[in-house]
Amino acid sequence: MNKTILITGGAKRIGKEIALTYSNLGWNIIIHYNSSRSDAEELARKINSKNPDSAKIVQANLDIDDDVNKLIKETKSMFDSIDILVNNASTFYPTPIEEISEEHWTKLIGSNLKGPLFLIRGLKDKLKKSGGSIINITDTNLSKGVANYSIYSAAKGGLESITKGLARELAPEITVNAIAPGAMLEPPGIEWTSEQKEKVISNIPLKKMGSEKDIANAVKFLASARYVTGQIIKVDGGRSLS
Repeated sequence: MNKTILITGGAKRIGKEIALTYSNLGWNIIIHYNSSRSDAEELARKINSKNPDSAKIVQANLDIDDDVNKLIKETKSMFDSIDILVNNASTFYPTPIEEISEEHWTKLIGSNLKGPLFLIRGLKDKLKKSGGSIINITDTNLSKGVANYSIYSAAKGGLESITKGLARELAPEITVNAIAPGAMLEPPGIEWTSEQKEKVISNIPLKKMGSEKDIANAVKFLASARYVTGQIIKVDGGRSLS
């Protein structure tokens, strides 16, 4: 029986690379998406052309409780097991203090914290049965504080906190860890100038940007490291050292 990985936000960027990495290992892939249906369908076709019937897609808006419940119900029935859950989906935009609204709070907390937490709650039994792993994607910049991103930072900081708490609560059957990526991709819809990239790289000890593959490799490590739980792994080229 092939193992199964569920990746939220799995249609593009980091999520897509994780999906392709595990497809190459012969795993079943569940690709969650919110609005990127065409990207999810294209990725599933690519995977299924190599490994027939191994990739399935599922839509859900993690801000909406009913959608999260639907996601749980649908993913439970797709394959025999769920062995890895990667909470990768994220909403990211600035919320200066004078512009903060209830809508901003609902969207940013929903996709970055509440949705992942309730998804874990809904899938924990299947993950326990398989001796599975949960890997949450956070942000290496949390430790320094980021102006104008207070709600996003609160949500990702909360995700790191529940990573540690659930590592205790769900042990010994399930490992729970997080990956905090550093500079590797421009935010969606933004293209950095060469000067901006050089400024970012100048603050990275390894003197280069990271890649989606770096995160996928970290996921592989954490999922296979059965004596590692409750850890936040910074994949940032050493930038957080300064």
